[in-house]
Order: sequence, then C-alpha cells, then structure tokens
Amino acid sequence: MALSPMMQQYHDAKQAAGDALLLFRMGDFYELFHEDAKTAARELGLSLTSRDKGENPIPMAGFPHHQLDQYLAKLIARGFRAAVCEQMEDPRQAKGIVKRAVTRVVSRGTVTDDSLLEPCAANFLLALAANPTKDACGLAWIDVSTGRFEATVTTADRLSDELARVAPVEILVREDAGELPAEWCEGRMVTRRPTWAFSREAGDEALARHFGAHSLEGFGFTDDDGPAIQAAGAVLDYLNDTQKSSLAHVDRLIPYRRETRLEIDEATRRSLELCQTIRDGRREGSLLGVMDRTVTSMGARLLGEWLAAPLTDAAAIDARLDAVGELHVDPSFTGDLREALRSIYDIARLLARVTTGRATPRDLSFVARTLRCLPAVKAKLTARNAARLAELESRIDLCGDVRGRLEAALAEECPLNARDGGFIRAGFHAELDEQRELAKGGKQWIAAYQAEAIERTGIASMKVGFNNVFGYYLEITHAHREKIPADFIRKQTLKNCERYVTPELKVHEEKVLAAEERSKDIEYDLFVELRETVAAAARRILATAEALAEIDALAGLAELARSRNYCRPKIVLEPRLEIVAGRHPVLDATEAAGTFVPNDARCAGRGSEESGVRGQESVNRDHDAPAASDSCLLTPDSFPSVLLITGPNMAGKSTYIRQTALLQLMAQVGSFVPAKSATVGIADRIFARVGASDDLARGRSTFMVEMTETARILNTATSRSLVILDEIGRGTSTYDGLSLAWAVVEHLHDEIGCRTLFATHYHELTQLAKELPCLANFNVAVREWQDQVVFLHQIVPGAAEKSFGIHVAQLAGVPREVNQRAEQILASLEKGSAAASHDRSQDVELTRTDGAHAGKRPQRRRPGEWQLTLFESAEHPLLDLIRGVDLDATSPREAMKLIDHWQGQLLAEANGPAQPA
Repeated sequence: MALSPMMQQYHDAKQAAGDALLLFRMGDFYELFHEDAKTAARELGLSLTSRDKGENPIPMAGFPHHQLDQYLAKLIARGFRAAVCEQMEDPRQAKGIVKRAVTRVVSRGTVTDDSLLEPCAANFLLALAANPTKDACGLAWIDVSTGRFEATVTTADRLSDELARVAPVEILVREDAGELPAEWCEGRMVTRRPTWAFSREAGDEALARHFGAHSLEGFGFTDDDGPAIQAAGAVLDYLNDTQKSSLAHVDRLIPYRRETRLEIDEATRRSLELCQTIRDGRREGSLLGVMDRTVTSMGARLLGEWLAAPLTDAAAIDARLDAVGELHVDPSFTGDLREALRSIYDIARLLARVTTGRATPRDLSFVARTLRCLPAVKAKLTARNAARLAELESRIDLCGDVRGRLEAALAEECPLNARDGGFIRAGFHAELDEQRELAKGGKQWIAAYQAEAIERTGIASMKVGFNNVFGYYLEITHAHREKIPADFIRKQTLKNCERYVTPELKVHEEKVLAAEERSKDIEYDLFVELRETVAAAARRILATAEALAEIDALAGLAELARSRNYCRPKIVLEPRLEIVAGRHPVLDATEAAGTFVPNDARCAGRGSEESGVRGQESVNRDHDAPAASDSCLLTPDSFPSVLLITGPNMAGKSTYIRQTALLQLMAQVGSFVPAKSATVGIADRIFARVGASDDLARGRSTFMVEMTETARILNTATSRSLVILDEIGRGTSTYDGLSLAWAVVEHLHDEIGCRTLFATHYHELTQLAKELPCLANFNVAVREWQDQVVFLHQIVPGAAEKSFGIHVAQLAGVPREVNQRAEQILASLEKGSAAASHDRSQDVELTRTDGAHAGKRPQRRRPGEWQLTLFESAEHPLLDLIRGVDLDATSPREAMKLIDHWQGQLLAEANGPAQPA
C-alpha cells in the first residue's frame, strides 16, 4: 500500500534515526508511530491511538511540544535513545508538505539540556578502542554539555579502574566487540558503532577535520598514543552523527597522563566511599559530599574530578595548597569572593547549548549576567600572593565586547522560546521599534473600536477576543442577538454567545498581525545574531569558565579548612606519613562536635633507589615515633612500614585505617586535612581492601573477591604506595586465613616495603614484630569496668589481649541466653586449647549447664575442629625438627618434601585415630 507523503517523510526520518525512538513534530505535538508508539505508550504512560482508522490502522502516541524535555528525561532515564525530528519551515509558508529533519539524537552521553543533567556531576560519553591482539587500549571521554574532551592509553587489566575513575554514562564500542563485563555496563548505556570508526585512519581524519590540525603533537600527543586517537576519533564520529550541529565548544583534546595522578583502583574507590556511599550510592555521606563547599556547579564538578584523580607532582600540589592557604587566612576576603561567585551561572553548559544551536533567549541572558559579574571577581583576585591565584586572575577574560552587545540587546527577563518574542530591548533596533508601535497602535484602535461598537449597539457586555482560527472577533451573548447590526458577520456559535467579525475589524487585524509577525521575525533574526556572537567567543568564555571553576573549588577548600579546623599538610618526596591527631573527614563532619576521637599515624615506606625513593636509612628521623613494643626490632626514633592493628570489633580499627588513606588522598588533592599536623609523602597508588562483598553475578564468593583484590595489591603495589588491609583471611577457615594473612604481611614487609596499615583479629600475627624489623603492633584501647567494656577509640602501641566479640554481640541485641552460652563455650575452648597443647589425644567435653538443656546428651568435639592458635602449641615435637633444618644446605625440592611430610603428620593428628568399623 502506498504511503501518504507525510508518512513517507516519517519513514525516511525513522530510517535515519536507526534504533532511536523517533519524536516526529506535527504542529504543536510530537508524535510516535508503529512500534515506537507502543513503546512510548508503555514507558511514558501515553494514550495509544491510531492513525488511518481503516483496515491497516497505524499505532500512534504523542505529547505537546512544550513537554519535550519532560518526556526526553523519562526516555533517557529508562535507557532509550530518542531522535528529535523538527519542522524546518513555517507551516503557513510551506508549499506542500512541511519540510522536516532529524536535528539531534539524544542518548545518556549526548544530553546538553539542564533538565536532563545533574548540575554537580559530569556527564561523560566514553569510547573504548581495544585491539584483541594487543594489550594497549585507547580511551577517550567527553562531556558534551561542557566540551571537556580527554584521551589516554591504558592496558586491559586497568580498564575497570579507568571506568571507575571516569564514571561514564554511555560507552561506545566496536560493533564486532564481544560482550562487555556486566559490571562495566551496570547503570550505563552501551552503544555499538561501526568498526571502521575505531580505526587509526578514521581517528586521524575526524580529529584533523574538527580541530583543523594535521597533527596532535600540539595537544601533547605522541606516536605512542595511537589507541587514544582511535578512541577520540570514534567519539567525534558519534557526535557528528547524533548532534547534527556545530561542536565549537569542543576546542581541544587533552592527554590524560596516568603517571601524574594518584592511582586508585575500583575496589579502593568503593571501599573509601570517595564520591558515593556503598549503602545507597548517594553523594551525601561520601568524602566528596563532605568536602564540597563550592557555590557554583562548575566548581563542584571540578572538585569531583580532583578527587577522582589526585596529583602526584609535589609542585602542583603545593601550588594548590598555597592558594588554599592564602584564602584560608583571610576569611573575610574569601567570604566576599564566594559571594561574588554565587552570581555566576553555569556558563560552560550554557556555552555548549549556544554552540550547538540549542540556546534560548534566557540562556543568553544568563551569559550576560555572568559576564556582568566578572569585573568584581577579577578585581578581588588582583595582587594575590599565591602564584596559582594570580594565574587564574590573568585567565579571566572580561569579554567586554560580548557583554556590551548582550546587555544592549536583551531585556532583563527573557523567555525560553525565541519565537515568542518580547526579549529585545526597546531602542536596540529601529525597524523592530517601528513594528512594535504599529502593533501597539493597532491594538489601541481595536480597543477604541470595541468602545464605539458598544455605544452604537447598546450591548455593554460586548467583548473583543482573539484566537488563531479567525483572528480578532466581537463576542455577544444570545440575550442581545436582536441588537446585532447588519454589518456584523457571524463566525462561530457557542452555548452562551456568538462571535462576529466586521470588514473594518479585519482590515486593522491584518495590520496588527502583520506588525506582530514582523516583530517576531526581527527578534528571532537578532537572537540568532547574538547567539553567533557568543559562539564566536567560545574559546575565550570557556577559558574564563575553567578559571572560575578552579577559583570556586579552591575557595571551597579554604572554607572547609576554616570551618572544620583543618591544617595544611607538609608535602615531602619520601614515602613517609606522619599524622598528629588525625580525624576521619566524614565522621568528623557528621558526628556531634567534639565526639570523634583523633589519632596519630606514623609510617614510612622502604623504597629502593630504583623506585626513586630513598631507602630505610633515609627515613626522616627528626620526629618521634611510637615506642616499639612486643620486642619489635624498631628503634624508638624510626618509623615502621607496617602497622599491625588489633583490637575489638566496633572499636575503630576500620575507621582508623580508612581515615589514614583519606587524609593521604586529601593532601594529594591539594586540600588541608583534619589533623593537628600532617607530613605526607607522595604516594603513587592507594589500595584499600576493606569490608566484605561478593560478586554472585560472576560466581565469585566473598573470599574469592577478597583474594582477587589482595592479589591485585601484591602484584601492583610499589614502595611508594599506601596499602590498608582489613581482616584479610576471615572468609575461610582459621588456619587457612591466618596463614594467608601471615604471608601477605611478610610479603608487604619484605618484598614491597610500602606503607601498610593491617587490621586483624588474628592475634597470632602480633608475634611477627619479633621477626620483622619494620613492623610495629598497635591496638585500639578498651577499658573493662563493672562487667562492661568501654571503647576508647584510641590507637595505642602494643597488641590487643582480647577481641570482645561476645560483648559486641550483646550490644547488637543477640538474646541473653545465646550470649551466656557463648561465654561458656569460650571458656571451655580456651581451657581446651591449653589442654590440647598438653595432650592432643584427649577430647574436651563441652557440656551445657543451663537448665533449659538439662538431661540432654553432651556434645563432644575433637580438638582439630577448634579454632586454636599456632603459638599455643609451642611444645609440639615438630618444632624441634623445624629448628634443626639447615636451610642453607636444603634444596627447594627437599624443603617441599619436608613440608609435605610435616603437613601429613599434623593432619593425621587433627583427624584423630581411625574409628572402628
């Protein structure tokens, strides 16, 4: 069946839109047809009707054009792509069917409208250029709403970490790429693109065409960055297909250099809750939520980027700290500066809409208001001492020419729709003023004509109205029908009245409407001219926007430091960390004032010359370290590399080690830190293995996840890294877990030599202080008073004596009888442990003594089933055999045989004598 011209036009547009839902503009509505209509009706709650209600009705659904943003937001949130097909000419002037074209394809990574964006979060679209035969992968990401465009080369094993850092909302991959890991796709749109778009040739061509440069060396890229260029080319190709407009605000491609940034893997970001909480994924309650004191959206987004990728260059860190310090010491000045910044609109995103042709008159008025604020901000930064503040002041371009043009042209309040008119100031354009006067005069004549008609007919209730169907009319109620003059022409009959026109009224109506229409056309032409004026200054305005964002971020950090009594950290190159009276930044801000207990932390890595870090002998000795305990071989004036922390549950071990990592990270962001004083040696990586979580989607248990993350640390940490580990080995049997924890500590101490905070309930590990020269024991202090346990939350030297797990169970509300029984079992196990070391052939009877279970048969357990310690069996005959082995004279093969033999003996003892058949 032949299609109507309009439906043929729809099908052509739908073919161009691909898998996107096509929103087809028809008059004052956007309509969807066929399967798109069914999808829209289901997802958006629209009524499903049909077009051509014959034998082959076409499903149809739609919504008013002014609700486009509302419905686009719903579609994008549900993971759909939407193509917007607009009318490209005025229907009244069209000859035949109105011309239409797809003006943009909107997806999660390409939105530019404020209603579809989070103000304080970047909205990154990322392309992944991976070669199955090579380890190198190219990544490029862009925030279309601001124009920020970066690219880097990474390796396959780092992709998860990079995705966690960038946090894209949409990922572009080759159409022939395999399935992406489920965790990469969670909460993200994945878009497959033609394979050729990811080639080096296509990348070079796309970038050369967009930037007008034959080489990217001027942007800082080298021949080794080929995969990054491939990914960047794929991004531009996708944007050219979907945006259908200029991308002038995308004015440069920035190389991201991993070696200049503190590396933080995906697990560490999650464990430390840097940008969102683990429990509900919210910004509030995260480190970013606490640190963000910015007053502009641009500053908030920049702070988020700083937190995602802290610095490793000491000079750059100190430059930020100098700026924060100068703002910190002058709170009155900083308060005035922040007040001036509050009037700044999000000009980075405003400019994106300007250059893509989607700005409104209101957007231009916001640009004008922002430019009006710049002189005050620039003046406040004049003659600042901090080099960074001086540089930022110099980068603020007042854009006086643009501001002057906008302020002269635009009214104080502007509408959203440029076709509505009424936003150009009187006196700016002579012809516009003339047409407005004509329209105004015509309306005054019509008002006078109404008064004359009332007087002539005696119909006092007669009114003049207007609609789009037949223009101006005279409305008369039925009660006065007999008074209507002969020259009144009836146009419409309603329930209570009739509407009339007269030849004289129509003549003046044409003059009014022609003047109004001409006024709107002039205003729209002026609007386009103003929009192009702003777009031509895109690079200058963007540079100013970046400077304003950084000023806001630095001023926010200064306000944070002032309000929370933070100190400036001293940045050093040695892998050393010395914190005096440090506080957890989130808990310090959320708990009642004065309730959080501060703690010290002192440790130093043992880097080699090859790593660029001085060795153990060069660790700064000018500061006192905690006294060594438990026969630790540390001297009183040295710093340990490993802090082994024991203590009860809920006492604060996890809080303490997280706190230490967060302060390290904050210092490398360039922020003051919550402490009395802090000396921070730059780390290249921070690792955090904290908390229990499984990965059932990939068939990984909690323990497997724990071991995978631990393996990652052991394989990639360097002497300059900071590692925090909490309860390694708890997900398996006691002996397996203890053995793994033991070996991990030894490896970190002996082979890597990095700063390590290791929290554990394996008290046996505290004996390592006798063997490992740079390990020191610490514990969380508690006091027992009147059968109660008081957690002091203080980290003190020495090993913990007990874990107080039963007390924590009591606090958690475990029934009293269960706790009492647990106390009995604990006493028996402790007694049995001693008995087992004396005679392992005997069983120890654990008999219930409470009345509720009187008369029941006692349960017996073999000593091998208990969770016993290694060191309580100190008299075992195997120990003499082990001591007698000459390691220098024993080959690896012989050693393995001995270990296998000893293990067999221990297993045989643990299983006990064979039971009779």
